[in-house]
Amino acid sequence: MILRSAAPRPVARDEAESIAIEALGFLAGDPELLTRFLGLTGLEVASLRAAAAEPGFLAGVLAFVAGHEKTLTDFAAAAGKAPEMVAAAHRALNPESFSGEI
Repeated sequence: MILRSAAPRPVARDEAESIAIEALGFLAGDPELLTRFLGLTGLEVASLRAAAAEPGFLAGVLAFVAGHEKTLTDFAAAAGKAPEMVAAAHRALNPESFSGEI
């Protein structure tokens, strides 16, 4: 029998945005992660503030964090959140990319 943890509670959009902003700060505090994020997105440090105002940017930050287990667990620990909460925040910001299947 496979044991599964309870599904995380739904996250409201404003809370999800707060988590994503916190994740961006986490990335900014780690030069190696920030360099990887910038390289994957094609952004430059100088354009981050403007990019953050664009639709989808915060969902992209959470997708980046959630896309690498160590980054996800490190951020979740630093933020005092369960990794499942970070995933729920990503779903709240980008619900059309989730089919409901795992």
